[in-house]
Amino acid sequence: MKFPRRTFLHLAAGAAALPAVSSIARAQAYPSRPVRVIEGFGAGGAPDILARLLGQWLSERLGQQFVIENRTGAATNIATEAVVRAPPDGYTLLLVTPANAISATLLLVVPVGILALWLRDRWAALRARF
Repeated sequence: MKFPRRTFLHLAAGAAALPAVSSIARAQAYPSRPVRVIEGFGAGGAPDILARLLGQWLSERLGQQFVIENRTGAATNIATEAVVRAPPDGYTLLLVTPANAISATLLLVVPVGILALWLRDRWAALRARF
């Protein structure tokens, strides 16, 4: 593949600047406060056990508490809506199961509203960063 001279110079300058920029940029410590993991099934089921095992492993690995919440009902749409309405800061996670995918394809009324809220919030968060 043959690059025009200007494109090649831009790529070369970017490649030369990358090591300097990466040493300056530092990631924020995540997580710095407890993280909520919301799952859409009742306590004691397979998704709940999986969420608790993952939460324990992540807690040991990252050194922060992971709180597991059960939001049952409406084929996991209540849990999904709770995550969508949470602040877009990365401290509220959703345990996604095949039920979430089935709900998104079969129940077009609820997930479309949830998807619209999610996209609006994420777009606002992205615009606020830049």
